[in-house]
Amino acid sequence: MPIGIIYETFETFKMIKIYHNPRCSKSRQGVELLETSGKEFEIIKYLDNNFTELTLTEVLQLLNISPIDLVRKNEKIWKENFKGTAMSDAEIIIAMVENPKLIERPIVVNKNKAVIGRPSEEILSII
Repeated sequence: MPIGIIYETFETFKMIKIYHNPRCSKSRQGVELLETSGKEFEIIKYLDNNFTELTLTEVLQLLNISPIDLVRKNEKIWKENFKGTAMSDAEIIIAMVENPKLIERPIVVNKNKAVIGRPSEEILSII
């Protein structure tokens, strides 16, 4: 397995995790909200430590959404390479793993629950 790849299973989602992009204001707001909560959490900079297909699939299951619903469809990468293409869920997951900028953020996971922190107040529902 390449260095820097995230590998975990549902059993390892014990601590609150935020999949974070520091360049994103909504993601920074999510981190601030978690800091203010006083709860212990882990920041995962998913652009540096890519999701694996397994981890992204598990996160999607916790979010209870389809892969296409996690895609940032206004990203240049999506528009130029994937928009208008018939893709299976597995192909969409692979596209997000290979191009993590396509993943909506922030994603917060707490045990067996997850939310996309848009708006950031959504995070409060699982912590």
